Amino acid sequence: MKRFLLLIFSALALISARGEDSIPAVAAKKDMVVPDGKYIYIPDSLQNDVINLLRGGKKVVDDEDAYKADEVTIVNGDTVPMLLKTRNFARERFNRGLYNHLFIPKGRWAFGLTAAYGEFTTDDLDLLGLLTDIDLNIHTFSIKPSVAYFVRNNISVGLRFGYTSMKGNIDSFNVGISDDMSFSLNDVMYRNESYSAALTLSQYIGLSRRGRFGIFNEVELAFSSGNSDFRRPFGGEARETHTTYMDAALSFSPGVCVFIMDNVSFNVSFGVFGYHLRNEKQKENGEDIGNRFTSGANFRFNIFNINFGIGIHI
Repeated sequence: MKRFLLLIFSALALISARGEDSIPAVAAKKDMVVPDGKYIYIPDSLQNDVINLLRGGKKVVDDEDAYKADEVTIVNGDTVPMLLKTRNFARERFNRGLYNHLFIPKGRWAFGLTAAYGEFTTDDLDLLGLLTDIDLNIHTFSIKPSVAYFVRNNISVGLRFGYTSMKGNIDSFNVGISDDMSFSLNDVMYRNESYSAALTLSQYIGLSRRGRFGIFNEVELAFSSGNSDFRRPFGGEARETHTTYMDAALSFSPGVCVFIMDNVSFNVSFGVFGYHLRNEKQKENGEDIGNRFTSGANFRFNIFNINFGIGIHI
């Protein structure tokens, strides 16, 4: 843009030096005689704008960096504002130059899917002579479909369902630091399976006038139920603990959303704050051994709680 305007100003200087009869080839269609000199090349779509500029106009193209408070756009046949109004809770407003653009309009549906698969295996690994004969494998899989409806511009409510499965086996795990400090594990198995349903509330902030980039904050109230099995040798016999549990969690997850196509978006989110309740019951070799109720809150970035997803918007 700056280079293009520089060429225009150069043309104006050339015209000032030679007079109005030295207008370049863009005015040739008026059968004007074009003298020898320097020429500039412009797209056909800008021809009329350049002629207007040479005759004293102020600009050739719209200034994309200039924000207009009354700018509007057409969505489903209705005229809606591009800049959304935000409430100022402070006594004096400090203008940071941030604007909330229309990102996803009211009345749209969004269908999303988040899936993950991970696998970690070792076979007779020897690490620094301390951890020897390591043979373990871990498999994890999760899938979370979701649906949301935008009740207001940039604000949606929705449902999310999830299924998670994890299984790990330790066939051998030997630690040998010295003759007096060594132990080994073998024939250890852990399995976990859970189902979840959640209510979500998401608020988006559009970062560009084109509506391609945005950030969001999602509040999720989730309920889940699952069971797990833990088997290990004890006293020369296999001992198995079966656990059933129910969870309720309230979490806050900020993220980034990018439209890679007109109706397809890619998003990344991560959990930073949450509060959970958990009730679980355990059985060992088929006999009840007790139950417990736990709760807790966390406020930290969890590298294992990063979600990647694809959304379809209609």
